[in-house]
Amino acid sequence: MVDYDPRAIEKKWQTRWEESGLYRTDLSTSKPRWYFLLMFPYPSGPLHCGHWFAYGPPDTKARYLRMRGYEVLFPMGFDSFGLPAENAAIERGIHPQVWTEKNIGQMRESFKSMGGSFDPDRWIQTSDPEYYRWTQWLFLQMYKHDLAYRSFTSVDWCPSCNTTLAREQVVGEDRVCDRCGTPVTKRDLNQWSFRITRYAEELLDFEGIDWPERVKTMQTNWVGKSVGADIHFPSEHPEVVEIKVFTTRPDTVCGTTFVVLAPEHTALPLLTTDEHRASVEAYVEKAKRTTEIQRLAVGKEKTGVFTGAYVKNPVTGEPVPVYVGDYVVVQYGAGAVMGVPAHDQRDFEFAQKYDLPVRVVVTPPDGNLELEAAYTGTGQLQSSAPFDGLESEAAQAQIGVWLSERNLGQSVVRYRLRDWGVSRQRYWGAPIPIIHCPDCGIVPVPDSDLPVRLPEDVEFLPTGESPLKSEPDFREVACPKCGGPAERDTDTMDTFVDSSWYWYRYLAPFDAESFSDRSNSDRWLPIAEYGGGIEHATMHMLYARFVAKALRDMGHVRDGEPFRRHVNQGLILGTDNEKMSKSRGNVVDPNAVVARYGSDVMRSFVMFLGPWGRGGTWSDEGITGLERFYLKVWKLVIDPVDTPEGTVAAQDVTELLRRLHQTIAKVGGDIEAFAFNTAIASLMELVNFLTKAKATPVANTSDWRDSMRTLILLLAPFAPHITEELWEQRGETTSVHAQAWPECDDSLTVEDAFTLVVQVNGKIRERFEVPASISEDDAKEKAMGSESVQRAVEGKNIVRIIYVPKRLLNFVVK
Repeated sequence: MVDYDPRAIEKKWQTRWEESGLYRTDLSTSKPRWYFLLMFPYPSGPLHCGHWFAYGPPDTKARYLRMRGYEVLFPMGFDSFGLPAENAAIERGIHPQVWTEKNIGQMRESFKSMGGSFDPDRWIQTSDPEYYRWTQWLFLQMYKHDLAYRSFTSVDWCPSCNTTLAREQVVGEDRVCDRCGTPVTKRDLNQWSFRITRYAEELLDFEGIDWPERVKTMQTNWVGKSVGADIHFPSEHPEVVEIKVFTTRPDTVCGTTFVVLAPEHTALPLLTTDEHRASVEAYVEKAKRTTEIQRLAVGKEKTGVFTGAYVKNPVTGEPVPVYVGDYVVVQYGAGAVMGVPAHDQRDFEFAQKYDLPVRVVVTPPDGNLELEAAYTGTGQLQSSAPFDGLESEAAQAQIGVWLSERNLGQSVVRYRLRDWGVSRQRYWGAPIPIIHCPDCGIVPVPDSDLPVRLPEDVEFLPTGESPLKSEPDFREVACPKCGGPAERDTDTMDTFVDSSWYWYRYLAPFDAESFSDRSNSDRWLPIAEYGGGIEHATMHMLYARFVAKALRDMGHVRDGEPFRRHVNQGLILGTDNEKMSKSRGNVVDPNAVVARYGSDVMRSFVMFLGPWGRGGTWSDEGITGLERFYLKVWKLVIDPVDTPEGTVAAQDVTELLRRLHQTIAKVGGDIEAFAFNTAIASLMELVNFLTKAKATPVANTSDWRDSMRTLILLLAPFAPHITEELWEQRGETTSVHAQAWPECDDSLTVEDAFTLVVQVNGKIRERFEVPASISEDDAKEKAMGSESVQRAVEGKNIVRIIYVPKRLLNFVVK
């Protein structure tokens, strides 16, 4: 007898795995390859329950895949630059590097205690100079290929974080910073951007990748493709030649009865007449005090003010009044819309409010021209000479050509996507490798001078300007081109640049000559499976695809899609069914749980909470149930069989084999589908069955001894420590995790019999054990031979018989 001591067992095997290098990946293998990657974490401290749920279950799948014969690349690292680490360090009054390194050490120990099978030779961290050297190289490649540029532009600014934000980092209806929740403002700055818009169309193509539909929809909506036309409305103002509008319905241009400008439109002050200037300026001032989301909110009353100006309809030549309205924003289209109230509900409401004409130019199906609401469908054009009689689709194409021939517009495709602003006025990030020379202009840092190291002795508190500006030893430098005095760029890069390429580095983490290894990337990419949170759908996941496509076009990699399959995990909720947070007091410390129950219980419990894609609610009672389960497993395998020898019934052996092979098939299929909770449930059922079977003569057979071996192998991916110990206790000398997954014999999974439930009008009258191959007629005959069924149908007409194979037979009588 050996007692089950999870703490001693887990420490023993974690040390052995580390010493043996069991999980090192052979990148040059001839075996089937599987690159399995998870989004690497911010170094925030010891692992919390969310980390256990994000990384523990996938580790189970990685172990299973190795047992299935794959060479699995399963690396881990830390997204260690950026605002989360810097803000946390500021709160604690320590240097970001000190805070980061401390947390990385804690998290690596936590991953070890989890029993993670991560490749021990491929840990990376983005704040390591030997990593961000290649982040800077990536920036220079973008600049070399005209995908990085610097411009003076209006940017989103977080007044709390004191830095610019990418558009994707502004969230919610109130447009707040995704890091700290502070409402963002606008600020005009010189900043660097990547031309992600150049790949807008390709980013809409998901062919060949297996991603959740929700993620694809989010990216599609974020890119926001619109097909339509730019239309120029000529002006007689000497300084405003025309007003340009973008519309997806150029077929309705002849129905334009007004034009509305955004309050920020540069032509507005010029077009506004003196008579209307005061009211326009007051309206603009009021609009500045509301957010873009508030202005565009569904249901918000559409308001505006007449400017006193008119433009000309480019097709009809009619004068069209110009209004200013806050429901128009400069970020979309051209900052101006043509008001077609008959065919746009928003314009219809505006026209009703200000008593503007409603002109029907697309005939509704019922022919009714007295509209009570806008008709937004398609149809035949009228009152639209020279396009009368055309169907909408044909008219859109012809009107585009007609406008283009007269320099009054053209058919265009527009995207909601904007270029990715990557400049940050903060300390903890990769310095932008650019030098500004008064004579030579913008000069890239030579590759041989990389990395541009982040200076350590810096006053890094955020002030609204980059802390690196105050460091003359960093800022002042000789121009690499002319040798004269120059200055380094003092902004650092958005942390999402660091994480937009990290999977390449895992393929050559110590290569001093290249950002990756081309032969390895051609063999191992795209990544077979990539797991992470849905919250990164329109930031990290979009940026990663863009960078992969850019590197492909530069000739550095083969594939333009980095992730063949993408899976999202859910959340673990507290016992109050709310997201765990310190403010709610519902946080569970996984380290305390591991100290009490052991790692195998903890990782199995988080898998048992619910499907990985959905998550579940923490339960203190549930984790004690998992503890009892592993104690039961231990006793089942370790305790000697004390059942007396006796005749073994053939049906007992058959049932043993059937249960084993059904579980092999079920558990393997569930792991592949990330349904770890139902896989564990199946293992629990098997253990219960085996515990009962151990008290019968079948426990003295070789089939029983094989069943113990199979049970350990099936449990190995879920509970790596206890199974390794049980494997050794059986006298095995090589790791259980280096064994082959049990083969399922489908012929042994077939059930020989089942319980047929017989009902009359839905009420159970009888149960029979019948052969699995029983026909419907034989089932009816057997049921009618039952006295209880005969009594229930006596004197009544059987109007219908419902037969569900291998389940029930129901007689409907009247």
